[in-house]
Amino acid sequence: MDMDILIAPIIIFMIIVAPIWLILHYRSKRQVSQGLTDEEFAQLNELIAKADKMSQRIETLEAILDTEAPQWRGRDE
Repeated sequence: MDMDILIAPIIIFMIIVAPIWLILHYRSKRQVSQGLTDEEFAQLNELIAKADKMSQRIETLEAILDTEAPQWRGRDE
């Protein structure tokens, strides 16, 4: 009697859920292995450009602080 209760959900799982699960799993694996899309690559390049610009700004600010307040680096320690 107990096995009869479990058979229906197992059959439903094997017929409906398992194939969908496998299809979605292998589709996501394929997308990961393909690498970056053009949009993602463009976003990455944009972030790199922003990081370079921010680095230049930080260097400029540090140079200004070095001339105007030479002790600023020692304040954090």
